[in-house]
Amino acid sequence: MNLFEKERWINEMAEKFENQSPEALIELAVEKFPNITLACSFGSEDVVLVDMLQKVSPKTDIFYLDTNVHFKETYETRDRLQQHYGVEFVQVLPKLTLEEQAAQYGEELWKSQPNQCCNIRKVDPLTDILRNYDAWITGIRRDQAPTRANSKKVEYDTKFGLVKFNPLAAWTSEDVWNYIRNNNIIYNPLHDRNYPSIGCEHCTRQVAAGEDPRAGRWAGFEKTECGLHK
Repeated sequence: MNLFEKERWINEMAEKFENQSPEALIELAVEKFPNITLACSFGSEDVVLVDMLQKVSPKTDIFYLDTNVHFKETYETRDRLQQHYGVEFVQVLPKLTLEEQAAQYGEELWKSQPNQCCNIRKVDPLTDILRNYDAWITGIRRDQAPTRANSKKVEYDTKFGLVKFNPLAAWTSEDVWNYIRNNNIIYNPLHDRNYPSIGCEHCTRQVAAGEDPRAGRWAGFEKTECGLHK
């Protein structure tokens, strides 16, 4: 399939699956692209996708970007999910340790240059891992942020050069939590403490009532994305 044929197929599938279930799209994704992976941050959307994927294709790789500065609750959620499903998530580490990063760029880079910190600890490792796959599955939803409002359920990811599936694109936060409760899904306990969007420990704060759900990410900076999604 050349790029033109691939883009035509992507557009057709995006339209066809717009009103179909996330599970149906995941089934299509793993059938069409056996060499596919799920990106998991252990947030609410991603634990839903882990559960769905385990029911459809339990041998499909699931990876996470280990920045070395996640909340302890995030690592504990990872461990609980691995034990529950009997899987081993693929750990993807930055090339630089925190000590090496501090030596090259200064202490607490996330305070002075959060974009550079995200590039080192997230974007570059993601670029490396995605080179091994033909497609990836993500948990982005359109109502999470204005930058995601036009996300399609199937896209060509020009940034990383592969097909991208967003099974939950049309879901609301209520849809996500209904699935979690109805299926008794393991989730990060920080969600119960006013952390609707959970990133690294140094760049995530609690969200007050009435604030945007992503207001707790990179507070004080004009930054709403880490650079993983175009």
